[in-house]
Amino acid sequence: MADCWSTDTAEAVYRSRDVVKNLIIKVRIERVTSTAALSQHLQQQVLSHPERGGIELETLTSQGHTGDNEEELVVGWQEKLFSQYEMELFQNEAACQTPLDRQYHAEVEALNRGKGRRNHRIFTYTDHDRYTNCLPFHQLHTTELLTTTKSSPTFLAERMASVRHRRQDRRTTDCSIPKSKIVNWEPTEEFVKSSHVVNSAMQTMHIMGDLSPPGRLGQKENECLLVTIKTDGSGTVIIKPDFNQGKEPYRIVTEGEKREVWRLTLENVSTAMKPEEKEREHNMYKDLYVRHKEYLNSLVGQDFEMPPAGILRYVMNGEIISAKGFEYDNLYIHFFMELPNNWSSLPFQPHSGVTQTCRTKTVGKENVAFFSFPFTFEAFYMCEKESEESIPQWPVLYFKVLSLDSWQRYRTEGYGYLLFPAVPGKHTVTCHTWRPLQTGTLSALRRFFIGGSPELEDHSYVRIPGTFKGERLSRFGFCTETTGSVTFNLHCVQQARAFVDATMLKKRRQKVFDQLGGFSQQGAVCTILEAFQRARRKMQEARESLPREIINATSQIESSA
Repeated sequence: MADCWSTDTAEAVYRSRDVVKNLIIKVRIERVTSTAALSQHLQQQVLSHPERGGIELETLTSQGHTGDNEEELVVGWQEKLFSQYEMELFQNEAACQTPLDRQYHAEVEALNRGKGRRNHRIFTYTDHDRYTNCLPFHQLHTTELLTTTKSSPTFLAERMASVRHRRQDRRTTDCSIPKSKIVNWEPTEEFVKSSHVVNSAMQTMHIMGDLSPPGRLGQKENECLLVTIKTDGSGTVIIKPDFNQGKEPYRIVTEGEKREVWRLTLENVSTAMKPEEKEREHNMYKDLYVRHKEYLNSLVGQDFEMPPAGILRYVMNGEIISAKGFEYDNLYIHFFMELPNNWSSLPFQPHSGVTQTCRTKTVGKENVAFFSFPFTFEAFYMCEKESEESIPQWPVLYFKVLSLDSWQRYRTEGYGYLLFPAVPGKHTVTCHTWRPLQTGTLSALRRFFIGGSPELEDHSYVRIPGTFKGERLSRFGFCTETTGSVTFNLHCVQQARAFVDATMLKKRRQKVFDQLGGFSQQGAVCTILEAFQRARRKMQEARESLPREIINATSQIESSA
C-alpha cells in the first residue's frame, strides 16, 4: 500500500493570461477503510484478469463506498462553501458583528430555507474570511499532510518547521515551475482590463476538509487544510499541493486514537479554450502589441539626430580599468585629449580629467590598482579645404601616472598615450609607460625621501610633439625607464550621414574618410594609384608571356634609337 501514495506535496506555479476567476478545481476526499483497501486490491486483480471476478467486485464496491466516507466537489475561485461549524455559527444573528458576518448570516438563512448546502466535509475559506490568516501554524507550514492535531506545537517545533519549509522552497524552486504548466482557462472580456493591472497583494483561498468521525461533523479541531491557492493578480497562480495529473492520490493521516487515513485527489476541470477563442485572443494580443509599439514610436519620434553632411561624429565612452607594475602605491592618473587639425569638440566638453587615488592590490605577482574610472568624449571631424597630408590624424589621449603617499610626496610613475581607435566597437587596450630617468645617486635619494622626479614640460613629447616641424625626430641622449602599464576599455561610436547613404545604396566602403563624401583629393589620388598598379601588373604579365626573341629585338631597336 505504501507505493500507492503521492509524496510530492510541494507547491506548483502556473501562469495563465486568463482571469483567475475561471479556475475550477475538482476536489475528492475518501476515507481509507479495510473494505475500501480490499476493494482496491481486488480491483487491481480484476484489471489484470478481466475474465473473472466482476460480479463479486461490483457488490463489494457498492457496499464499501458510502456517502459519509467520501465526497467529491467542484470548487471555483473564491467560492464560499460553509462548513458545519460555520452553519451553526452564522445562524445566530447576535454573533454576527461585521458586515461580512451579516452577509454570511443571510446566505446561511437562504440555504436553510432552500435545499441546504451541497457540501458536507469539503468547505472553503476565501480571501476575506477571518480564518484565512488565522489557521494553525502547523497547517500552513508543514511539509507533510499530517494536519489534524489537537495539541499546539511548541516554539522550537514552529522554528524547525519554518526552517524546513524554507529549505524545501529553495530546493523545489527550479523544478516546480515548468514552462509547460499553462492552465488554459476560458477567456473573458474582462481580460483586457485585468491583465495589465499590476497587483502586488496576494489573494489566498483555502480548501478545507472536515475529517471528523461519522455523525460528529462540525468539530473545529478536526478541520484539515487540503489545498492552498494563491494568485498575485498578474496571471501567476500558486497551488499547494499540485494537481495529481494521473499520479497517485495524496495521503492524509489524522491524529488521535484511530489515526484514520484519507485519500486526496485534485483535478483541474477549468473549461478549455476553443480554437476560435484562441485565435481571437491571439489577434487581440497582436493588435495590442502593435498599438503599444506605435505609442512608443510616438514618444521617441521619427527624426534621428544626424550630423551635417561631410562631418564625422565620434563618441567614445571609455573606462580606465587598472594600472599595474609601478614602483609606489596610492596611484592616480591625470589624462587629457589632444585634437589634431580638422577636429573640434563642443564648447562645454571637458578635455582632461583626474582619477581617484587608488591603493594597489596583489594579484598574482603584480601590484594592481583597479580604478574603474569612466569618461566620455565627443569630437567632430570636418575637412573644409584640400589638405596635403597623406593620412588624417586621429585624436590622442595622453596620460600620466602619479603616486602620492601619506606625507604628501608625489612622484611621476610613468607617461603614456592612447590613439583613438579608427574602427567602431569595443576595444580593450593596454598601454605601457615610461618615465624620464636622471642618472646619479642624488636623484634616486631625492625621489625616495622627499619625492619629486624629472617631468616632461610638454606631455605630447611622449609621442610626437605638437611643435615639431622637422622631418625626423631624434631623442638621442634622452634617458628613460620602463615602468608599468594602464588598461583601458573603450566603446567607440562613429556617426555620419554618408554611412546611411552608403547603406541605402548598398555600397561597401572600407575607409572612414572615403565615407565622408569624397570632397578631398585623397580618394581620387588613391583610386588613380590603385588603377596604375593594376595596369602595371598586367603589363608585366603580358611582357613575361612574349617570346624571348621579340623582347631582345625590341630592346635593340630602343637602344639604337
